[in-house]
Amino acid sequence: MQITDVTTHLVESDAPISEYGVNGWLIVTITTDDGVRGIGEGGAWAYLETAAQAIQRFKPYLLGKDPLKREHHLQYLYRSAHFRGAAIMSALSAIDIALWDIAGKYYDAPIYELLGGQCRDKLRTYAHVIGDSTDDLVAKCTECKEEGFTAIGHLSPLLDESRDRRYSETHAGMIADASDRVRRFREAVGNEVDLCIEIHRRLDPHQAIALANEIEQYRPFFYEDPVRPDNFDAMKKVADNTTIPIATGERLQTIEEFAMLLRRDAVDYVRPDVCLTGGITASKKIAAAAEANYVDVVPHDPLGPVSTAACVQLGASIPNLALQEYPYRPENDQAPGESLLEEPFEWEDGYLLVPDGPGLGIEVDDDVLERSSYEQPELATRLHEDGSVVDQ
Repeated sequence: MQITDVTTHLVESDAPISEYGVNGWLIVTITTDDGVRGIGEGGAWAYLETAAQAIQRFKPYLLGKDPLKREHHLQYLYRSAHFRGAAIMSALSAIDIALWDIAGKYYDAPIYELLGGQCRDKLRTYAHVIGDSTDDLVAKCTECKEEGFTAIGHLSPLLDESRDRRYSETHAGMIADASDRVRRFREAVGNEVDLCIEIHRRLDPHQAIALANEIEQYRPFFYEDPVRPDNFDAMKKVADNTTIPIATGERLQTIEEFAMLLRRDAVDYVRPDVCLTGGITASKKIAAAAEANYVDVVPHDPLGPVSTAACVQLGASIPNLALQEYPYRPENDQAPGESLLEEPFEWEDGYLLVPDGPGLGIEVDDDVLERSSYEQPELATRLHEDGSVVDQ
């Protein structure tokens, strides 16, 4: 069996996937001379066109190759040049996922069977709750609970305000308001729902520690990305000064970066993105490294249905899955990408059911895939009242 074609598709989402204007996915299809087709997705969602070009750069190498040599191809392409980056890793991840899909179809087995077998038959999920006011967030938390979710994430006590709005807030005001919002979230859903508090890398360590001390009493499931992920020692400083478990990793690109976090005891829930860290091949290794350190996995999944399908296969095969992000928003009534699938995911009582079909267990609607087009939005970075850059 040989690879005969590698094709990229920039697909417009059928529902918003980001409050920052990003509204599309990068899908790759790899076909073979045996007629087997694999589907993958890239995760550098702010730079989809750049990642698509990287896939085309890798295409000449892949043509004519055996698609079952997944690890070798990932190593060859990653180590072929001196440079790396999010767009390159996004491209490699999309290719790796598609190759795993081919392997599953070739062996007529779900990917989780090729990863060591099934550890669970369903994955507990958390929904996305996004809003620019406390009342909006509280209402959506209540709605998610009523719909059956037992965990809620993407939940920012700092609000999801427009990036066009300049930021200005005192330290005391920010801490007091954010803490009070978490109190209201907890009161709205009781102890029947876990709260995954998302900071979006917006705080410096001293601010993150101060806020964590205030909200510990409301028992968050985790405290996600309280500081920028560029300095692992800064993340460790926060972890050392709070009892709330730290979740981070969605912006990391290599297994070595996760190893550095784990070595520092700076994380309690690793958040690899299968569409950014090197696909299923690398994500399985990250999960194993985390397991050896008594750390659980919460795969990052803010993207399209191929990303979700890859996460489900990974989550079904690892013993240390804690929770699965599911990009469902109550205002949309469905997760993004269901129109792209021939059959939607099965979800019930807060859980995604693990499919038993070969490969990823999904098939995309070619008509939707071919007719859809997507253009990247303009960059929008939030500014402070004084004109300086604010992380959001």
